[in-house]
Amino acid sequence: MHQVTIFTDGSCKGNGQADGGRGGWSAILVFGNHRKELSGAEERTTNNRMELLGVISALEALKTACAVTVYTDSRYVQTGISSWICTWKANGWRTAKRAPVKNQDLWMRLDSLTSQHTIEWKWERGHNGHAGNEAADTLAQAAAGN
Repeated sequence: MHQVTIFTDGSCKGNGQADGGRGGWSAILVFGNHRKELSGAEERTTNNRMELLGVISALEALKTACAVTVYTDSRYVQTGISSWICTWKANGWRTAKRAPVKNQDLWMRLDSLTSQHTIEWKWERGHNGHAGNEAADTLAQAAAGN
């Protein structure tokens, strides 16, 4: 099984505004001496959606089942996929307070992708000098137009 390391990030200019802002996502995939950079943008979105799209896009780019280490600076993504998602699915995609799960469409895509790979989720503090995280941040910021 191929070992792939992925660094992801999301950015949103105007995050928290009523209709969201312009956001960017990024992913850097590293396999041996190979490196692939992915990025994209959306209008009227949120930072959390961009964080999720970075990971989703990276996993969708893998052509075969892989052993993957995902680095993210998003506690939302790391805790959501490692812990919260089990409860959400058991509750019919509702939170413990019975509210609909935000970004359910993306969480469902991510959940489907995780079953295809062996994934280790690592949280890395953002803007802390980690080379992979900093490079992903630069790509996401550029995609968002920041």
